[in-house]
Amino acid sequence: MALTEDDVRRIATYTRIDLTPEQLSQMTIDLNEIIESLDAIGKYDLEGVEPTFHPIGGLVNVMREDEPHPGFTQKVALSNAGAVQDGAFLIPTILGGGDAS
Repeated sequence: MALTEDDVRRIATYTRIDLTPEQLSQMTIDLNEIIESLDAIGKYDLEGVEPTFHPIGGLVNVMREDEPHPGFTQKVALSNAGAVQDGAFLIPTILGGGDAS
């Protein structure tokens, strides 16, 4: 089942992606090629194969325990700051209305 440009337009609208007519056309081609490339998977005999969560079985969480450690002092944290104001990092405004440097 191939996707139409209308299908791709609805998907783009749903995901809030603005596509030009040229992009819509190319995206329709690209998505149909991706779907077509997945058709080969359906040719495998998977009868009796159990679904897996991860292709490498037996994985465990290798993350360390979340243990609190002493942090930086405010003085150390701000020691390499380009600019500081009232004990905080001073950064340039991005929305206008200010003149931080």
